[in-house]
Amino acid sequence: MQTNTYNSAAPNPTTVAHRTVNGIDVAGLQASIDEIKTDPRKGETTWRVHSKWMGGTRSDHHVRGCDIGGAFVPRPFVIKIDEPCELAGTNEFANPQEYLLAAINACMMVGYSAVAAIMGIKLTKLELETTGDIDLRGFLGISESITPGYLKLEQTVRIDGNASAEKFDRLHDIVRRTSPNFFNITRAIPMNSRMMVG
Repeated sequence: MQTNTYNSAAPNPTTVAHRTVNGIDVAGLQASIDEIKTDPRKGETTWRVHSKWMGGTRSDHHVRGCDIGGAFVPRPFVIKIDEPCELAGTNEFANPQEYLLAAINACMMVGYSAVAAIMGIKLTKLELETTGDIDLRGFLGISESITPGYLKLEQTVRIDGNASAEKFDRLHDIVRRTSPNFFNITRAIPMNSRMMVG
């Protein structure tokens, strides 16, 4: 039976000591895996973004930090978002859909790079392209019969390195089973949304 952990890809923890593969500290990653296996609380994380409207279609999204294993990790970032001029924006920054697709791709890229490193695969190429269609009649409220979001997404992964096709297939399977954003976008997630006026 296959498991849903990076550890299932590791040949042997003793063979990965003091190696950096694909820019990943393999020993450090393996140590984190072992620590979380010993104490599952170390694997508990919380992520948050505080968003502010900047007028028009502009918004700034502030990342102050996240919680990993019960400890707060400061991460001061601001993500700026806008819309194309054709959608009443200024075209100054990427829009929410482009960030959504980038977030899927980026999350999976972390998985490919890290899992490949544990498997001993040195990557020479890794590119992801994800596309989808949205009918603006749903978003603009023109037709209630039109879905406001994606009906499906298409993704192409272009990858190469020192591994067989069979090993790359295994890598692809592991990443699709363990990527948080692949999970998030391919399954319905309950979301409680409440409004506070004033």
